[in-house]
Amino acid sequence: MEVTPTALRDVLLFRPKVVRDERGFFAEVYRADVFAAAGLHADFVQDNHSGSRREVLRGLHYQLHHAQGKLVRVVVGEIFDVAVDLRRGSPNFGRWAGARLSAANQHMLWIPPGFAHGFYTLSDWAEMIYKATEYYAPVWDRTLAWDDPAVGVVWPLVAGRSPALSTKDAAGKRLAEAETFD
Repeated sequence: MEVTPTALRDVLLFRPKVVRDERGFFAEVYRADVFAAAGLHADFVQDNHSGSRREVLRGLHYQLHHAQGKLVRVVVGEIFDVAVDLRRGSPNFGRWAGARLSAANQHMLWIPPGFAHGFYTLSDWAEMIYKATEYYAPVWDRTLAWDDPAVGVVWPLVAGRSPALSTKDAAGKRLAEAETFD
């Protein structure tokens, strides 16, 4: 498995070795020893599966307490996946990194605790599966505004069209007013 740093050194892109033949393919998508060698020592406690149609934008989500680390992969379609550093003491506070994840490329993105996470669906339909290091705790769930100019995520939106958002995501807070991590 190849491990590549992103624009934010704590956010890692994993590229599993995929063995293909006439029957299909096989890939190891998680190995504790490979992840530990990359400096990632995570105990995953929850797996989630999400499906979204084209032009849906989900996020940018985070949990203020019981912060979740997430290992994200796409099993159907393609998304643009984003992590935003919300750790006030970090030299990268308020900066973002993004990657295209798809069923075809089989890449995975590691989003550490202390980061907001979101994605935009590029294909007609996409399904992602992600492992989390903490249980979902709705009382601590927060949303950072997906379009905050202070963060400046460059989403690959369809020209002239707004993304499909939930009510919660449309009401996300700007970085200047969001609760963040010390």
